[in-house]
Amino acid sequence: MSQEFIGPISEKLHIAAWQVEAAARLLSEDATVPFIARYRKEATGSLDEVAVTAIRDELARMAALAERRDTVLRSLEKNGHLTDELKEKILAAQTMTALEDLYLPYRPKRRTRAAVAREKGLEPLAELLAAQDDKTDPEAEAARFVDGEKGVASVLEALAGARDIIAENVAENAEARAALRSLFQGAGSFKTSVVPGKEEEGAKFRDYFEWSEPVSTAPSHRVLAMRRGEREGMLDMTLSVPEPEALEILQKMFIKGVGPCSVEVGKAINDSYRRLIFRSLETEIRLSAKERADETAVSVFAQNLRHLLLAPPLGRKRVLAIDPGLRTGCKVVVLDSQGALLENELVQPHQSEEARRAAGKTLAALCAKHGVQAVAVGNGTAGRETEAFVRGLSLPGSPPLFMVDESGASIYSASDVAREEFPDQDVTVRGAVSIGRRLMDPLSELVKIDPKSIGVGQYQHDVDQDLLKKSLDDVVVSCVNGVGVELNTASEKLLQYVSGLSAGLARNIVAFRNQNGPFQSRRQLGLVPRLGPKAFEQAAGFLRIRDGENPLDASAVHPERYPVVEKMAEDLGATVSDLLKDAGLRKRIVVRRYLSEGLGESTLADIMAELEKPGRDPRESITVFAFAPGVNEIADVRPGMVLPGIVTNVTRFGAFVDVGVHVDGLIHISELSDRFVKDPSEVIRVQQQVMARVLSVDVPRNRIALSLKKEAAGSEALRTTAEKGPAQKQKPGKTAPASTAFNNPFAKLSGLGKK
Repeated sequence: MSQEFIGPISEKLHIAAWQVEAAARLLSEDATVPFIARYRKEATGSLDEVAVTAIRDELARMAALAERRDTVLRSLEKNGHLTDELKEKILAAQTMTALEDLYLPYRPKRRTRAAVAREKGLEPLAELLAAQDDKTDPEAEAARFVDGEKGVASVLEALAGARDIIAENVAENAEARAALRSLFQGAGSFKTSVVPGKEEEGAKFRDYFEWSEPVSTAPSHRVLAMRRGEREGMLDMTLSVPEPEALEILQKMFIKGVGPCSVEVGKAINDSYRRLIFRSLETEIRLSAKERADETAVSVFAQNLRHLLLAPPLGRKRVLAIDPGLRTGCKVVVLDSQGALLENELVQPHQSEEARRAAGKTLAALCAKHGVQAVAVGNGTAGRETEAFVRGLSLPGSPPLFMVDESGASIYSASDVAREEFPDQDVTVRGAVSIGRRLMDPLSELVKIDPKSIGVGQYQHDVDQDLLKKSLDDVVVSCVNGVGVELNTASEKLLQYVSGLSAGLARNIVAFRNQNGPFQSRRQLGLVPRLGPKAFEQAAGFLRIRDGENPLDASAVHPERYPVVEKMAEDLGATVSDLLKDAGLRKRIVVRRYLSEGLGESTLADIMAELEKPGRDPRESITVFAFAPGVNEIADVRPGMVLPGIVTNVTRFGAFVDVGVHVDGLIHISELSDRFVKDPSEVIRVQQQVMARVLSVDVPRNRIALSLKKEAAGSEALRTTAEKGPAQKQKPGKTAPASTAFNNPFAKLSGLGKK
């Protein structure tokens, strides 16, 4: 950890220097972000995950800058270019751009026109012209440099070569580049036009056939759309900058008079801007706009993913899951309450009437045999048809039915993870299992799939893939550790995301569990091969053991704090189990008595919260939802309808909503609220349940426009489930009546049973 980073990071993030230093020290000791935020609050002043992550990223950025700075200084010193003044400027550079601008004149280059001119001995002439003495005659001076042996055949060639040198010097001047960069960013515009002859093929980019967008305000999604159109050969994309203003900036910086030499410098400036500077800064501005667009798109993706991963689970229930299909039939699986596959069948409810009756009998028999408590139907092809079929059955126990979003299920079913879990089953069985497990616990199942395949991002294949992976991995790690992981049931893939655990350690934990049976205590983790004290420290608090030897093992209380809880119980003449069961006992605890160095009020408050609800699931309760009956296809949708829906994706320009017709409707940002909305995530989130009015339907283009405005949808239509109050809620793991639906993102409920 470098102390020189602390001050700048503190200033940039508006976090106290001592907090930055504490977080940096813990990070340097291989502590993870979730561990620091949860279990080292006293050390950092209760910095949350967002702040710790920001510190981590700034440390990485500054370390990369410092490494590059050292490389530049070594290169300059080696080649004899390093002066005290230049060194001071380089040491003061706070961004990679500023550093590279300073280094640009001295970087090894290809053989430029200026380099050729220097080889011909024209640099003294360039310096003479640049001095701009009004008494100097450029042509007379240039005549002295005419030398056939050196390749300077005429006065005109000598002047041209000198101007090339001046042009390159201007283009490499750090102050000039900074001034023009500011102009490009503030006054530049991106312009796009359709490539001639591509009008029909590039129809999806029609909005950009003749488009202009200021660089400073171009939103992420439009920058990425324009770039994609250009990459696919449908659009021409250029940067437009007011050239007179740019040239005026350079003229004020480099022209010192009005004599003949100044005229030559003016010609060099024009050439420098058009041939060198514009191209260079255009590339830079395009890249910086792309970086900003990437950061925004990745941020939106990460936010959507978080809401998806933290969606309410159904809990431990026996589930019958159906992967629907028309021609190939529906694959049906039954899972026990732990998600283990019990049985699978293939039914054909969409073929003949005889096959339909046979399918109904098969489903009824499976429900009766296994005591099925819920039915999950994938929302892909034939999903609504299959839902309607199952809804018309009188299944034993009347289990509730859920429409489950199957985005990415096919990718999981063909993955190495799925093959390891079900080596003897085909992809259709694995896909159906994934649908059922998503209903039971979305988080545990979705970690097995590349987040890019889950369907809550935009332009995810266009953005920086390293940035995307890092950001999404951070979200998954945060969610997994925020919820906690059942040590005795977690998959190897899920365990990999637990603080302090690697893929190898996760594999060793599962192998140890398979060989020795369920863990009885967190202490047994010390017996797992290669799981040392550091990994135990980082992971233990996030791993749960139900019905273990120590009741605290089922909670988020870290083992290092067990002695404090035991002391609390001892002081009351009770056991730890008594504290967990008896609220009256807990009220008698005088928390301040247990304050000590390294154990402050924040951690004690967390401990008391855990004693009240050990290992509580932070995810919301499950609530009711059902699609509008009779609205199954886009052809059923009419303007003016008020339809229930589930938000499937939030972007910078609005939100997409599944209304049960296989085509997501779009609520444009201008239709999200009666008030001005700058960021859709301020008012709506992925998997939120809404009632939206249909504004328009374009069947040929498969487009539905929706609105949440009160004047459009009416105040009652705008009310989400959460706003309507606790009409029918269910905690994870509780049994629901047959008429209850749930707000699991993959579970869109329809009532079961004949009406």
